[in-house]
Amino acid sequence: MWMPVMVSAILVLMSCVQDRQIDENSASPEWISIEGNSFVNESGETVVFQGVNIRDPHNLEEEGHWTRSHFREASAWGASVIRLPVHPPSWRTRGEEGYLALIDQAVEWARELELYLILDWHSIGNLKMERFQHEMYITSIEETTSFWNTVSKHYADEPVVLMYELYNEPTISGENFGTMSWEEWKSINEDLIRVIRQNHPASIIGVAGFNWAYDLTPVKNAPINASGIVYISHPYPQKREAPWEEQWEADWGYVAENYPVFLTEVGFALPEEEGAHIPVKGDETYGKALVDFAKERGISWVVWCFDPDWSPYMFTDWDYTPTRQGIFFKEVMSGK
Repeated sequence: MWMPVMVSAILVLMSCVQDRQIDENSASPEWISIEGNSFVNESGETVVFQGVNIRDPHNLEEEGHWTRSHFREASAWGASVIRLPVHPPSWRTRGEEGYLALIDQAVEWARELELYLILDWHSIGNLKMERFQHEMYITSIEETTSFWNTVSKHYADEPVVLMYELYNEPTISGENFGTMSWEEWKSINEDLIRVIRQNHPASIIGVAGFNWAYDLTPVKNAPINASGIVYISHPYPQKREAPWEEQWEADWGYVAENYPVFLTEVGFALPEEEGAHIPVKGDETYGKALVDFAKERGISWVVWCFDPDWSPYMFTDWDYTPTRQGIFFKEVMSGK
């Protein structure tokens, strides 16, 4: 009687090995570059990305959720890109070598699943005056420069790493953040770009506008003095009142006529939903308006957040039970 059991076990083992071989032999993502206002692959085809943010890898690893299956689930929802928000204190706590090991894992999983990654230095505030929204965002120009120097050396030959997003959400709004002109912010970014380009000349680099990475109006008269630049906006529903489209066009949409625009944080939470806060309160009306607006202009986007604890959530538990925004964006990313 043991023979059928043994044969069955062998077949299961062979199946697992074949699955693993399929992953290991999957096509490596093509290099992506910029032509005009578009992302293009090695065949010259235009690529528009849709994907998700996940929690800081350091936090996910501490809580036991830094796994390949998490990336596989994001892929199953239709994501083509995942944004990794690296908080400065997490980078310091784990250390360069330890944190790079986490990103290396993400690169391996992304390659197997044919995904791309955005690396985001996740701070909020005024980098010039070192005034930040919360202690989790405290950093400095010196540390930010060191981070990008290290990261761009490490991933210069890695096509999976789509973009370096220099700074998550610069803002000078309110008395607590001090002052900084666009020219000063432009200069800070151009200094960081020069450091990265010494290590990774063909890198794609994301630059965010003021007002928590919403406002790109200064780009019209004073664009970043470098090639290969993507402009970043975070147009959450309460940044403007509905109807949004005309205001979006004036604030950041017009930039897509000449440069790639990437909305690296979008999303909504129902007003009554746990974790709902300004500026994310909204519903599918906002979601549809945003998706249609972006589609008409070839603008890429990633949703915040593929997580049950970082609001606005896309799911409610680690069984990946979707929220309303999770249902909406899953259907969009899956082509439904």
